[in-house]
Amino acid sequence: MTNVAIERVNARRIGAMRIIISAPFIYAMLVPLVLFDVCLEIYHHVCFPLYGIAVVPRSRYVRIDRQRLKYLSGASKINCMYCGYANGLVHYASVIAAMTELYWCPIQHKAGEDYSAPRYHHRFAKYNDVQALNDMLQTERTDPQMIGE
Repeated sequence: MTNVAIERVNARRIGAMRIIISAPFIYAMLVPLVLFDVCLEIYHHVCFPLYGIAVVPRSRYVRIDRQRLKYLSGASKINCMYCGYANGLVHYASVIAAMTELYWCPIQHKAGEDYSAPRYHHRFAKYNDVQALNDMLQTERTDPQMIGE
């Protein structure tokens, strides 16, 4: 399928008017994302070394490379760059937040049917288990491998 054909299929499927209306809202999110990114990097590179927590390699999570695909149109390349940045940044931030949680508060949340626990919480002390928390606090908790990264 050619670039033009891909764009036509997408425009028909979504509707050109929906794209025109939603685009400003989608791309306006770049402003808070970039601000969040700057603040996250300051936090990450100041606080993690102070506590001996391993710095999380950004390149493992933020990847902007789909614009190199020759079969994408210019608009699709820009959209793919946006998604690579936004989704990569959020994933990267979630790993940094998980490492922070592991260091400061490695306690599982109270179980409930309407709560979806992070996949790494099985390594944390069970909710309301003081002994397990005390044991956990005696271990080294600075390696991203502990959260499965």
